[in-house]
Amino acid sequence: MSKVKYYYDPDTLSYRKIEVQKSKRYRNIALFFLGSLLFGILSVVLLLNTNLINTPRELSLRREVKNYELQFELLDKKMEQIEEVLANIEDRDNNIYRLYFEANPIPEEQRRTGFGGVNRYRSLEGFNNSEMIISTTRRLDIIKKQMAIQSKSLDEITKLAEEKEKLLMAIPAIQPINNEDLTRMASGFGWRSDPFTKARKMHRGMDFTAPRGTPVYASGDGKVIRADNGASGFGNHIRIDHGYGYLSLYAHLSKYNVKKGQKVKRGDLIGFVGNTGRSEAPHLHYEVWKDKDRINPINFYYGSLSAEEFENMLKFATQENQSLD
Repeated sequence: MSKVKYYYDPDTLSYRKIEVQKSKRYRNIALFFLGSLLFGILSVVLLLNTNLINTPRELSLRREVKNYELQFELLDKKMEQIEEVLANIEDRDNNIYRLYFEANPIPEEQRRTGFGGVNRYRSLEGFNNSEMIISTTRRLDIIKKQMAIQSKSLDEITKLAEEKEKLLMAIPAIQPINNEDLTRMASGFGWRSDPFTKARKMHRGMDFTAPRGTPVYASGDGKVIRADNGASGFGNHIRIDHGYGYLSLYAHLSKYNVKKGQKVKRGDLIGFVGNTGRSEAPHLHYEVWKDKDRINPINFYYGSLSAEEFENMLKFATQENQSLD
């Protein structure tokens, strides 16, 4: 029950009851409710802009943001692992693969270079986590570029390996006559006595004494560029161009088993020992050329001789005796 209020009337010297008009009462009630409503709205707005109260939508968005942040952390760890693996591959590429195949290493600044020019990440600016997003995207772009560079490098290494294999097969690396077919290693590379003039003369090959008809084999892969008797002193002879500056020559043959233009593999039968041309007895005169210079063939028998056999051959080859041609 509402309290009754009075006021003092000086004219009548008495207290009179305050009579509140209904219009004023309704107005006061309306103002009270309006003020309460405004206060409530203001309070809700203020609370919604603090962390004290969150709407379901905000809670859902917060969960999504947390999930994205977790995904970025996982992505960051994965990128660190990829960068470590890639760095290991790059190190082996520069210091093992490219070194072995005599290729220049790829400079570090070329592998790590970024992207200049226009701002590639303008569309990612203006967000709450723009810095993190741009940083992650930039790292991914650099990793992709590093992988592209490394992929091209490995393609190059593959080609170099194939070329290296061809080179190894092309080098004249075996003795042109089997050891069991040899009578002896008659003369080596160096100063020898000429069998006809008896003068001291530079012998630029090796003489292998063997019976007439003994098989002669190609010492490396290559192409036959001559199989004739048109060279003075060599008689029937064969020349094989192995590429990479290497050429081998087989002289004083009795007959050929190949013809000019034919491609041969290391170990293929190409001819037979004879005594044609300027020769004192049946034997094979064998030469190795590198970049148009004749070099000592004894340095190229690693593909067919044991250590003991090579040592014995070296002993006889260094003796300054009489050559057979």
